[in-house]
Amino acid sequence: MTKQQPTPPSTAPTPSGPGPSGAPSGTPSGTRSAAAPGPAPSTGRRITGAAVDALLALVCGAAAGAAAGIKVVDGVAELRLTPATGVAALAGAVAFSLVNQVLLTWASRASVGKLLTGLRVVRAADGARPGLARLCGRWLFGFYWAVVIVPLHVATDSDVEQQDAVGLRVVRRAA
Repeated sequence: MTKQQPTPPSTAPTPSGPGPSGAPSGTPSGTRSAAAPGPAPSTGRRITGAAVDALLALVCGAAAGAAAGIKVVDGVAELRLTPATGVAALAGAVAFSLVNQVLLTWASRASVGKLLTGLRVVRAADGARPGLARLCGRWLFGFYWAVVIVPLHVATDSDVEQQDAVGLRVVRRAA
């Protein structure tokens, strides 16, 4: 019986960090690891998902405002528009947006609009589930984007595209 010699460890240096193509070390440059983010969605999908989310926030805000403005007088319900009604509408829309964009996305990786359009939110670096702090930052960035960038885009007819923020990406869900 012959004795087998142990195989000497490789003397080739092992790379650390991403390779020249940006792929993690140890993976060929043309392949994605299982945890890498998915394919980028079309602009139409992104816009549709955002429109559904915005419409739902507006409907919830209107419902909250209507609920705050309803007064029953002699058995008849009246809708009275007061400053409190407007504040309730704004609070309802912002509260729904927070729950939808932060808490639901934290739990399921997608808001209602993204779920309906087949999208999800992942960390850009590794495709993992986003954390609560990053989702809050993304939600706040969305307000900035809507208030500052969208009006500038419309006024100047620029072709600027929606950017992913705070290290998160929107990708298509796997089939």
